[in-house]
Amino acid sequence: MNDFFRLLQRNRNYRFTWSGQVVSEIGDHFNNIAVFSLAMEHGDPGLVVTGVMLSRAIPAVMVGPFAGILLDRFDRRRIMIASDLIRAVVALGFILAFQWHSVTMLYVLSALLMAASPFFTAGRSAILPTIASQQELHTANSLTQTTGWTTLTLGAFLGGLSTMQFGYDWAFLFNALSFVVSAACIWQLRVPEGGFKAPRKNLTETDVVRPWHEYTEGLRYMRASPLILGIALIGVGWASGGGAAQILFSLFGEQVFHRGPAGIGILWGAAGIGLLVGGAFAHWLGKRISFQGYKRTVLVVYVVHGGCYVIFSQMKRFWAALIFLAISRAAVAVSSVLNIRELLQHVSNEYRGRVFATMETLTWSTMMLSMLGAGLASRTVSPRTIGAVSGVLSSMTALYWGWANWAGRLPEPAPEGVASDELEVHGNPLS
Repeated sequence: MNDFFRLLQRNRNYRFTWSGQVVSEIGDHFNNIAVFSLAMEHGDPGLVVTGVMLSRAIPAVMVGPFAGILLDRFDRRRIMIASDLIRAVVALGFILAFQWHSVTMLYVLSALLMAASPFFTAGRSAILPTIASQQELHTANSLTQTTGWTTLTLGAFLGGLSTMQFGYDWAFLFNALSFVVSAACIWQLRVPEGGFKAPRKNLTETDVVRPWHEYTEGLRYMRASPLILGIALIGVGWASGGGAAQILFSLFGEQVFHRGPAGIGILWGAAGIGLLVGGAFAHWLGKRISFQGYKRTVLVVYVVHGGCYVIFSQMKRFWAALIFLAISRAAVAVSSVLNIRELLQHVSNEYRGRVFATMETLTWSTMMLSMLGAGLASRTVSPRTIGAVSGVLSSMTALYWGWANWAGRLPEPAPEGVASDELEVHGNPLS
């Protein structure tokens, strides 16, 4: 924890980025709880929740490649600010969806919200080595992810309680304001001129008109590095069951444990606590293990994640289900922190936007299929059965990773994620 406090104290740019993250992500979870609670009020809640999740996944899949190209072409900070302001306007639209009792508007607004999101989320990952020195990078990555899981915990608990106490309008209003605060924080970031643009050759007329070639160039870059490709593929493996898990939180909260919006919030909160604990452990572990130890750890945590999620899905007592859900998510957190750390160290700045956006696209594509399958199955199959299947699918990624490691197909690439002229950016008078 001392590392986290020192980073926030010394690094002005990261402090503003972190502050915006806290507010905006809590607002996101207010929105999530409110939207899913509204979806559960309709006649076929499993399909409506699936519809909401698919309306979020499809735009993320379609927009992801475009987001990666723009983030590697233009000023990443300005793109992130534009994303926040657009999402603020869209978030206000949910108030009308509630007042008009329109499921269609829930789908449309969810789609617009997610269409703008990859520009921010991939951008935030891409600028991290620009606003943190090489020595700070592991701590900055750990704190960024741990903060996301902390806000998940707080946002889910508070979102569920506030929705029941104050209604849906306030949840959506807070979400909109949180994006404005985030945009203001990102606006405060300061680096030498051009620091938020990736160094690259000048764009030709062909590059401008045919941006798909830039995206395929990014895919070739990923394929050329077994480690980067491997990390992307285990994310796909996790998403094969992880998509169904997103739908199951609502179904378990309402239909299995009969606890209403508060139950949904508590389940998301328990998941957040697990992620928080796992993230803190991963920060401690990441500074102490070798590259080989990292690869073995990823194998173990995926087995733990899938196994505990299966147990969670079968628990009869609510408190026991929460414990195994938290352990499952803690395992996911360990893998996430360690994997992103490796990407930040080994992905070139020139390709950083495309790599992170492509990984989001692959994950959301797989989650979309998983969510669709779970939604259709929810009409005839119990949530507990769907949960068991999703846990098994998520842990199957351990087989691929273990085989690739055993076969020597995951060598450590040369570090190129942080250039020498990017170091100690925080240590200037702007601090």
